[in-house]
Amino acid sequence: MSEIREQLRYSDEHEWVLQTEGRKLLVGITDHAQGQLGDIVFVEYPEVGAVVSAGDSIGTIESVKTVSELYSPVSGRITKVNSTLIDQPELINSEPYDGGWIVEVELEEGLEEALGKLLTAEAYAELIK
Repeated sequence: MSEIREQLRYSDEHEWVLQTEGRKLLVGITDHAQGQLGDIVFVEYPEVGAVVSAGDSIGTIESVKTVSELYSPVSGRITKVNSTLIDQPELINSEPYDGGWIVEVELEEGLEEALGKLLTAEAYAELIK
């Protein structure tokens, strides 16, 4: 069974978000998604400073099985990328909610508004059932 963390919000495209400070959110893929992909070998992400809208493709995740799009669950500006994944993309498999985060986004809208558009842990659990 996939790990689902209560403090996170989720997209129906299997990304998670975690508020870090103010309007900044870390984004990654869920434990369920990494399990479906298999061994991850490469991550392509957007440039720092790129402006993204919720639902936009912001990169790809390549595994031994397939290449999958990474979608932004929120609208804002990319403020940071997890450059550790360049040499260690397998962190997404072993630590999808910790060391395997992919990008940080600073919201263009209010925090409550952005989080309100995403799934709670309970709703995400229903989605992947």
